[in-house]
Amino acid sequence: MPAVTASPAPEAPPATLAAGLHATVTTTRLVAVGSVLALIALGLAWELWLAPTGQRTWALKVLPLVAAVVGLLKHRLYTYRWLSLLVWLYFAEGMVRATSSQGLVVGLAWAQALLSLLLFGACVVHVRWRLKRAKAAGLLPPSKAAGPAAREPAP
Repeated sequence: MPAVTASPAPEAPPATLAAGLHATVTTTRLVAVGSVLALIALGLAWELWLAPTGQRTWALKVLPLVAAVVGLLKHRLYTYRWLSLLVWLYFAEGMVRATSSQGLVVGLAWAQALLSLLLFGACVVHVRWRLKRAKAAGLLPPSKAAGPAAREPAP
């Protein structure tokens, strides 16, 4: 009696996989753009009307975010990468002000910190999915971290 072997599960067709990746990229892009616009609106409202500090010059802190909107709308992967690093400055400011201030500033600071985390998460997922899609399409070289088994032998 011949041995019965389990056949591997069928893989998803490329079109289905691409559609799933596209939906993920679209969703993360919408979340990232929405988070950046919300951070800009919050920063301007906070520093100009709700709880201004000094000469209201702190409203200038939103300028890097305004520059990021252009890159996000043009689907530039580089923008998602540098924005995922920049956003930690806004998170840090939010946490410092949330724990050291009183009144309305505390709520505004917590909102800034949460929006920063949301933006970071959207950027990270977006970059990972786009790189995964590019690698699957053969647009990226194989990873050097794959180990010696994945590399070709030296001549």
